[in-house]
Amino acid sequence: MQEQYNNDDEQLKALGYTPSFDRSMSLWESFALGFTYLSPVVGAYTLFAFGMTAGGPPFIWSYLIAAIGQMFVCLIFGEVVSQFPIAGGLYPWTRRLVGPRWAWMSGWIYMWALITTVAAVPVGGAPFLAYLLGFTVTPFNTTVIALVLLFASTLFNQLGTKALARVAMFGFICEIAGALLVSGYLLLFGRLNSPHVILETFNLGSGGSYLPAFLAAALVGMFCCYGFEACGDVAEETPNPSKAIPKAMRMTIYIGIPVTIYTCLGLILAVPDLQAVITGKDVDPINTILTRNFGEIGSRVIYGIILISHISCILSLQAAVSRLIYAYARDKMIAFSGVLSKISPKNHVPSAALILAGVISALIVCIGFFIQEGLTIIVSFASVGIYIAFQMVIVGALFARFRGWRPAGQFKLGHWGWIVNILALVYGVAATINILWPRSPDAPWYMNYSVLLSLTIVLVTGCLYLLLEKPHRNSNAPAGDAWHITRQSKKNVKKDKVTNLAMNEE
Repeated sequence: MQEQYNNDDEQLKALGYTPSFDRSMSLWESFALGFTYLSPVVGAYTLFAFGMTAGGPPFIWSYLIAAIGQMFVCLIFGEVVSQFPIAGGLYPWTRRLVGPRWAWMSGWIYMWALITTVAAVPVGGAPFLAYLLGFTVTPFNTTVIALVLLFASTLFNQLGTKALARVAMFGFICEIAGALLVSGYLLLFGRLNSPHVILETFNLGSGGSYLPAFLAAALVGMFCCYGFEACGDVAEETPNPSKAIPKAMRMTIYIGIPVTIYTCLGLILAVPDLQAVITGKDVDPINTILTRNFGEIGSRVIYGIILISHISCILSLQAAVSRLIYAYARDKMIAFSGVLSKISPKNHVPSAALILAGVISALIVCIGFFIQEGLTIIVSFASVGIYIAFQMVIVGALFARFRGWRPAGQFKLGHWGWIVNILALVYGVAATINILWPRSPDAPWYMNYSVLLSLTIVLVTGCLYLLLEKPHRNSNAPAGDAWHITRQSKKNVKKDKVTNLAMNEE
């Protein structure tokens, strides 16, 4: 094992970086990190009411569509991280595929999307803690609980990689067990509706077409089906990352999305009054379902499991964004790089980056308190930000392929690489357009275009920082060398062939 660690460190040095993290996260723990970030229970329970009101029971199909599209993305990510297993994920990948300026913008968008997601999860989980403790769910109580959860997550993440890995694994076990048991019981003993309801439109949509309603509800699937990239964010904390990380990413989708669909199906078939949920009359269908089937005490136990899922999800998200901020700072691509690039000598984590991520997420939670439909706006922006950042990697991979890049890691798609890359781009562009598409013409413009407005602010501030501060000039870290490596490898092969031919002639 020590030999493997040494080889991993030598690989990282060859990529231009000095090892700083503790490589103590196994393949299964890396997968658990991605799984708890994707978090089937968090996604299914937090956005169940939204999915039902927007598209009715057929919204469940959005999980499958998102899983297929995101699998294309995941495969491309696997090729990139296998060759460049560097902490921070999307930022260092795009740096090596294209260059520092492209990397700056992809990392900037991804960072804000992650921080926003960190804010969304505790807001979605706060009602379950309120139910568990017997509090009334109010906007004020939800905000306070969310801030407490963020504070606790920031403190716990300071304990180090081993603690994070153990919590991620514990959260994975609780989430799997809870999802299987709760939905299993609902499907066996709590079912009130026919499975056929997932094919019924309930007269939703406009102009006689159900498609607009389904596209609106598809936000649920899009929000739930990312998180696999978090495995790459901790690549420097995983042994043999070139092989382990791509596998952990795929496992996240293979296991996470079927569990999500299974969880959601159990809930849909156990709804006492579908019309009340679809019309919004039953504003809290999860509580209705659980209380009816498990009683007051049993439902509180389930709320505890759901809360554990939310907490482990927050921890995983915050760990991912802190590694991204650290990667930025290590390359001197962001303000206060000297502080943000420091690794705790005791626990080997970027302490300042963790604190910064926690503070900004807390501010977003506070802002959401004053905005109507705050959670929906936060989730929408988080989704579109993630998708755009993902597509910057996909476009970067296509750009590098045109320049001659041939993936050189332990995971390669071979001749399928071009096809999968193009399919990943088509899906990502379509999903991004769907998220940004305005669907409430009667709403005030700032509500109807709130996601687009938020995205524009992030893009403009990122471009201004890039233009005025020119962070790409501050670093000598390797950049835009993916295709150079391929060319050099080809030259070496040709050189070896010539040498061997000359020796044979002699």
